[in-house]
Amino acid sequence: MAKAASKNAKIKDLKASAEAKNWTKVIRAVRSPKTGAYTFKEQIVHKDKVNDFLAQK
Repeated sequence: MAKAASKNAKIKDLKASAEAKNWTKVIRAVRSPKTGAYTFKEQIVHKDKVNDFLAQK
């Protein structure tokens, strides 16, 4: 018979998943000055800093 997960392990997983919801993946298109082609920069950013990331050049 399989062993049931302990209560502490379940609480730890809930905390980790709640903390993970504060992060988001941001993708920004960047135009190359040489060729004019677009490339994409991806980064995982805290949800409070998304606007700062998009404001960067």
